[in-house]
Amino acid sequence: MKNYRWFLILVAVTVLALVLQAGLVAFAGYVVIGVYLLSRYLAKSWIVQLEATRKVDQTPREVGETVDVVVKLKNTGKLPIGWLLVEDMLPEYALRQKPPRLTIQGRRIAIVLIGAGKTKTVKYKITFRQRGYYQLGPTFAETGDVFGLHRRHRILSNPAFVLVYPKILQLAKYEFASKRPIGEVRLANRLFDDPTRTAGVRPYVMGDPLQRIHWRATARTGALHSRIYEPTSLAGATVLVDFHSAGYAKRGEPYRSELAITTACAIAYTVSILNQQIGLASNGRDTAARIRDEASDKIDTTSEVAEQGMETRQQARDKYEALGPDKRLRPVVVETRRGIDQFSKIRDALARLELTDGMTFTGLILDAGPRLPKDATIMAILPQVSVETSVALGQLRRQGYAISAILIGITDDDKPVFLGRLAAEGVRDIRFVQNEDDLLNLGERASGGPSTYNVAVNLA
Repeated sequence: MKNYRWFLILVAVTVLALVLQAGLVAFAGYVVIGVYLLSRYLAKSWIVQLEATRKVDQTPREVGETVDVVVKLKNTGKLPIGWLLVEDMLPEYALRQKPPRLTIQGRRIAIVLIGAGKTKTVKYKITFRQRGYYQLGPTFAETGDVFGLHRRHRILSNPAFVLVYPKILQLAKYEFASKRPIGEVRLANRLFDDPTRTAGVRPYVMGDPLQRIHWRATARTGALHSRIYEPTSLAGATVLVDFHSAGYAKRGEPYRSELAITTACAIAYTVSILNQQIGLASNGRDTAARIRDEASDKIDTTSEVAEQGMETRQQARDKYEALGPDKRLRPVVVETRRGIDQFSKIRDALARLELTDGMTFTGLILDAGPRLPKDATIMAILPQVSVETSVALGQLRRQGYAISAILIGITDDDKPVFLGRLAAEGVRDIRFVQNEDDLLNLGERASGGPSTYNVAVNLA
């Protein structure tokens, strides 16, 4: 708008010079008007005739792995582009965080000159330092005339997305105190037979499966005998992760939140290799869902406005910036069940999980509680224990659920308070994780109260 105003003033001055027969002033006005129009034409032409393509491997990665990003810029017009500022955009939070979630080798920002029909390449390498779901791109381009009178900005190419898994740590064993402990325990009431634990033999009964026959006893006695297996209960677990931003102070971030994710992943992995049911529920935000929601409010790079370019840098960026905190009240849930792909689903969900202020832990329990199976132990991973959180867990316990609480990065001053709140609600199995060493030994010790069962499952 300001440029148009100055242009109108310039035209008015030129007309006035002609009326007053001021030849030199009028000639200067002609020149300036010509330069203005030529500059505007070049700026618009250069931004419209530009194309960009991105090449990147979008295969899921582990923490510490790298990926090469190649952006090819092509000038499809008949005029050379005098100058072009190119930036391949990356998530701001990932770069500003200390330590950064991403480190970059090479240049993702460059100033180039592209001849007519020519191409230029921008290459760089990204190392993923933390788990997450990262958007790579789109490509931001800025150009203008050589006099700096006009500039145009445009978003080029579609972004790519790379999923980075959280690290996997295997717990040595379980000694969780609960009515339905994780692991295999002997019960008075037979629920399942464990084919790996033979208790004895008995005479063959019509209908016994072939794999149950004890061939050595059959050969020795001359009559068919079948194995007797010890009864077991495969309880499994449902992991509840409190990912409300109020529980994670900025001073301890991102260490505490990442430790909570690593803890949940370690528990899920350990339970899954025991072939037990495992599930996940969290009040965090799914990064992929957030990006999909925001995409509906952004322009398409092929639209008419995008093709012509935008006049300001902020106008172009705003089209691809987050619209604000996500206030949705939908928890992230992976249903509790047994299966070979169950851990993969949980690990994918944990990789995409973000802190949010949209749902409290109490709201998570109210929403997901009816879907939690009672034969699976509730493993609550908490950064703090508010009165509402302890009451919600106590309510689950009174409904017949077995509860184990795992507190992440708790200070010594807060421990007595949190222990008291949980104990008042009957939650006795309480663990503390301050670092990954504590996590490795998570299943070997319990604190905060006596155990109903003392169960150990060696995984070595």
